[in-house]
Amino acid sequence: MAENREKVREYYNRYYEAHRDEVNARAAARRDADPERTKQITRQLADRNKERRAELQRNRRSDPEVYRAELEANAAARRLKRSLNRAGLPLKRIHMATAAERRSNEREADAYFNDPSRPEHLRQFTVFAESLTEHMLKNGARMREFAEAYVSSRARVGLPSVPVEDVLYARAVEIVAERMRRVDLLTGRDVAAAVRSTKAEVRRAERQRQFTGLVKAIVVQVNRNGERYRVDAEMQRCRDAEMENRARAFGGSLARRSSH
Repeated sequence: MAENREKVREYYNRYYEAHRDEVNARAAARRDADPERTKQITRQLADRNKERRAELQRNRRSDPEVYRAELEANAAARRLKRSLNRAGLPLKRIHMATAAERRSNEREADAYFNDPSRPEHLRQFTVFAESLTEHMLKNGARMREFAEAYVSSRARVGLPSVPVEDVLYARAVEIVAERMRRVDLLTGRDVAAAVRSTKAEVRRAERQRQFTGLVKAIVVQVNRNGERYRVDAEMQRCRDAEMENRARAFGGSLARRSSH
């Protein structure tokens, strides 16, 4: 029996050396197929080999360079935590991914970047997002009037109410998509992302418009009433000087009385 086991082990070792990648791939596929069982087996192995694990950790930390690097990493983590607390910021969040999750992420990334339709997909998304933003910046006011009229007409005939913003962007998406040469690769997520970026740009443009209008109004007001503002400022300086002189005189009077 012992000889047979040795022969089987020798055969397995030779097969593994010749087909290492295939064996590892099949083993990874089995682990990925049942992640809960893989976790259970890992915990059981850890429980059965606690002393061995502790010994390996002691041996690893016996290296001065390794031990110093771990201490420095721990100290840096504590400094970062204190800095975030002082700044009122949330702590750094780290999502620990299992080996199965990492392999799944790698497969998805490979599929994404090796997709032959990806360049055309990105082109369509870029053109669509830029066109939607341009359309809303140019025709936003008119589009909002249409959306408000549509919502009002629904209310008059007793239909359920819908948000004006939803109607506004649904119509804008429809118009832009009709004008584009190709939109067949765009997904719902692409459209939602383009709408979000357009909303952000429209808000930024509106804030800039309001700021520019405020600056212009201030300039007009100053030019129109500049002389009066200068007179008022001079009168205020005179009043302040008079109040200061009175305060000094009153303070001197109190000082003379206290000396007597």
